[in-house]
Amino acid sequence: MQGGGNVVVISVPRNFRLLEELEKGEKGIGDGTVSYGMDNSDDLLMRHWTGTIIGPPNTVHDGRIYTLKIYCDEQYPDRPPQVRFQSRIQMGCVAPNGVVDPRNFHVLRSWNRQYTMETVLTELRRDMAQAHNRKLPQPPEGSTY
Repeated sequence: MQGGGNVVVISVPRNFRLLEELEKGEKGIGDGTVSYGMDNSDDLLMRHWTGTIIGPPNTVHDGRIYTLKIYCDEQYPDRPPQVRFQSRIQMGCVAPNGVVDPRNFHVLRSWNRQYTMETVLTELRRDMAQAHNRKLPQPPEGSTY
């Protein structure tokens, strides 16, 4: 919206934004290699989410299904969510306890309000296929933190 040389930026309220993300997550995203939804429909503040990533082909992650917990505090989407793998994984951006380290994952480090949980999951999947992660030895399939 523009008027008299001034640009007006309208910020979508947190709950509206999360409801949009929930609707998109429930409908399925793109090719189905990532998905997400709320942990509990009684969570009125919409803080606790579960994400899933299917490992990219031609990598050590090929065909594996990774489950993650995503926590959106009251500052989301102005601040990034906290992301933690439940499925054990070996990746450069994942700490030994499964937490995705914002210092080592570009999306969380350079967070932009326009990013979504879908952005986080698709970029994590893309990162799995990068040279530094695609051949790392992995914990046994099905193991969790």
